[in-house]
Amino acid sequence: MVLGRGMRLLGGALVVACLVLIGPSTPSGAVFGRSQPVEAVRDVVPNRVMTWNICNPCGENNNVGRAAEIAAQAPQVIGMQEACVRDVERIRDYLEDLHGLVYHVEYGSVLRKRGRCGGWPWSPGAFGQAILSAAPMTDRVNVEYPDGGSEDRGYMAVTTQVGGKAVRVFNTHLAQRSQEAVRADQAGVLATEVAWHDRAIVLGDFNAVPGAPELRRMWALATDTDPECHPSLVGACKPTTDWNLTFDYVFLRGIAPLEHRVHPSAYSDHHLVRSDLDLT
Repeated sequence: MVLGRGMRLLGGALVVACLVLIGPSTPSGAVFGRSQPVEAVRDVVPNRVMTWNICNPCGENNNVGRAAEIAAQAPQVIGMQEACVRDVERIRDYLEDLHGLVYHVEYGSVLRKRGRCGGWPWSPGAFGQAILSAAPMTDRVNVEYPDGGSEDRGYMAVTTQVGGKAVRVFNTHLAQRSQEAVRADQAGVLATEVAWHDRAIVLGDFNAVPGAPELRRMWALATDTDPECHPSLVGACKPTTDWNLTFDYVFLRGIAPLEHRVHPSAYSDHHLVRSDLDLT
């Protein structure tokens, strides 16, 4: 009897030690099994797209909160800027594990920077754009602009399904403020590629207000999903940043808008911009 009890104690101690070494296996900290969705499993809205500069670095990177913000809108396609690969991977996992939303992901990283994305000095994290889509994506391209300005910048593009139709989706982040000439050149590079497509969606943080000269090439090709937002309609565009400026757009080419919404977020200095589209 004494031997049996000792063996049981030893076995229990070994199990506890293993769990401590392995650590939690789910985002919630539960040890056994996968975490259960905290909300009812739901489908994405098939004709909804969203753009969001998720802000990196921006204090504590609360990827659980970011995932919850995205899940509340449940878009078919999400274009992220200032996206670290490590953060996007976690957001994608939380969307599936906590909200029942499954996304494919493609990256458009333009630099590796420890100050932005952490990592080891000899292996810093990748930083740039990312696109999440509920449908598979094909024909990804990732282009760095010839002149990024004060930091490397670029655009990425994929072909995927929105509203049941195949469409080319672009995602970009133009140069930081006070670099108008650089942004003008970048917008020209992007517009030249967009012009090849009869139907396209261009998501991104353009770091320029609607009437800025550097956006003329984009306005000549496409319209903003917000029908009230146009260079000639001064003050009509909804602000998309904490500093009350419109920098984030969903440009449409050959596609009609249905509904446009801007949602401030506690997890970024940019708001979520989401649009429902008519692709018929």
